[in-house]
Amino acid sequence: MRTVLHLSSTSGPGGAETIVKKLASSLDSRRFCSIVCLFRPGWLYDASRNQGIPTMVIGINGAFDFRWARAFAAFIKKERVAVIHAHEFTANTYGSLMGQIMGVPVVATVHGKSYFAEQVKRRIAYRYVSRVSRMVAVSEDLKQFIVRRAGVAEYRVNVVYNGVDVAGVPPMDQLNAIRTDLRLDGYDHVIGAVGSLYPVKGHIHLIKALPEILRACPRTLLLLVGQGELDQALKAEVVKRNLDAHVRFLGFRSDVPALLSLFDVFVLPALSEGLSMALLEAMAAGKPVVATRVGGNPELVLDGDTGFLINAESPESISDRVVQFLWDKE
Repeated sequence: MRTVLHLSSTSGPGGAETIVKKLASSLDSRRFCSIVCLFRPGWLYDASRNQGIPTMVIGINGAFDFRWARAFAAFIKKERVAVIHAHEFTANTYGSLMGQIMGVPVVATVHGKSYFAEQVKRRIAYRYVSRVSRMVAVSEDLKQFIVRRAGVAEYRVNVVYNGVDVAGVPPMDQLNAIRTDLRLDGYDHVIGAVGSLYPVKGHIHLIKALPEILRACPRTLLLLVGQGELDQALKAEVVKRNLDAHVRFLGFRSDVPALLSLFDVFVLPALSEGLSMALLEAMAAGKPVVATRVGGNPELVLDGDTGFLINAESPESISDRVVQFLWDKE
């Protein structure tokens, strides 16, 4: 049995962290032993351990921590790691370096654009990673970004799309319990977004679009699923616009597939994406989507067929397309 070490830069919750957990739990246990290794504790640590995946934290301090390198090397040797699968910049860079030193092959997966392209030293680091590891981008758009902005040779980057489980329709008693808990019976329509409450996710533009949606469909409720630094600011914006009765902030939820089943329309107003797990889950649930024309979204959504693509930072486009869906059930 071969040991695969899943090394993640971040501990989430988020799309990349969800992928790490899914990959670690989905490998054939008759052939592979998965271990998750993190730089710090957090959601991914707890979620992996709850799934029975051996999970450990080796803390890292600063640019290059030699104590971390020694501990990581000892761990690789002790566990007889056959492959390192790294995710995001820190894990990709340090994992590739340690893999080269220890003679262990590395798969380095890039999930997003926002953390490496602005600094010369980070672009140089990714050129190094692409030469010593198998570099993966989660969308063709992200691959071209890496090639263009980091100067990585195109043939050194492979595209492997994210995937989600198609779980089917949740049990009716679960849906009824959620409907009762969220007091949905007073509304004709439910629209929603799933994603961490960070500026890049563009939630503010969805909130700004809501008044126009309500003018056309007054009994509409917006559900925002996720947590993050903008939680209080977005709630204040909702209050300022007198939208309290039509917006619910649900925080982090472990029952997203069930929540999606209650949506009439899923909205992804993001300003940047690699390949959105939330968008994949909404489409797998058979929901019509309104998504910004960024990142890998156009590689998923057939505009006018499986959903609508709109320009980012455009509340008007969000409201137009959401209302179009709500008025045309078929």
